Amino acid sequence: MKTPVYLNALRAFEASARHQSFSAAAAELNVTPAAVGQLVRTLEEWLGAPLFHRAAGGRARLVPSEAAERALPDIRAGFERLSLGLERLREGSLNGVLTVTVSPAFAAKWLLPRIDRFQSACPDTDVRLDTNLKAVDFAAQRIDIGVRYGLGSWPGLIAEKLMEEEVYPVCSPELLRSAGRLKKPADLAQETLIHDLSMDGHAGFPSWVAWLQKAGVEGGHGRRGMKINNSAAVLQAAVEGHGIALARSVMARDDLAAGRLVRLFGKIRYASPLAYYVVYRAECAGLPRIRTFRDWLLHEAQRDSSR
Repeated sequence: MKTPVYLNALRAFEASARHQSFSAAAAELNVTPAAVGQLVRTLEEWLGAPLFHRAAGGRARLVPSEAAERALPDIRAGFERLSLGLERLREGSLNGVLTVTVSPAFAAKWLLPRIDRFQSACPDTDVRLDTNLKAVDFAAQRIDIGVRYGLGSWPGLIAEKLMEEEVYPVCSPELLRSAGRLKKPADLAQETLIHDLSMDGHAGFPSWVAWLQKAGVEGGHGRRGMKINNSAAVLQAAVEGHGIALARSVMARDDLAAGRLVRLFGKIRYASPLAYYVVYRAECAGLPRIRTFRDWLLHEAQRDSSR
């Protein structure tokens, strides 16, 4: 295949194979499903063979042929190299778009309150945030850099520790005043506990049960209460006085500093086994925009820890 006209067809084929759907591929590529189907058919006509087994219904309507499955790894690697080549053309400049992936809660509670400082320092870099709870494919979705929360290992990515954190109960000042009986951790059994389910099931993710055990409180009290699958919403519920949240220190820092939340039982220290990491592909580590944003994140984290 020697002419660039087939690049779009290959992109349509790769996305369709990954999603097993023309419609999903079209949504990713910002074109119509009919356009994706036509591009794939053009490629099939050029090859003289079908690339998919097409089903009339079901979740997977497109199943790549055996030949297609063999070719896909090389095609994907080729697109990754093309993307990197384009980045290399702009290596000497900070101009352009920097796509950053973070969780919605981390964006709301940590990154967005600080991002103006980066944009003031690097006005020629346009930051595009991709907020997603699930881990994304950096190459396929053209992500430059991100912040992830976990144990520090993600296949295909360099991970540098950004911030560790503690976990502790917090509530609104008003609730604390009205709940004068909150003298010891066992008193939490009488209160509404707010649970963070944003990473429910992830090994090591802090829970009320684990914190209460650390505090020496026995029984099943830590399983009751309000359950929310967004860390920022957990804290907001506590700010509004709906109960007591088990806060992650990185997320709660600004609310505590502003007096919207107060920490309870400060003598009990519980370090989370999980931490925040800056993540990026090794082959992109030298790109100025990525290197500059990485350095800025590390500086901001150091700034917070020195307060």
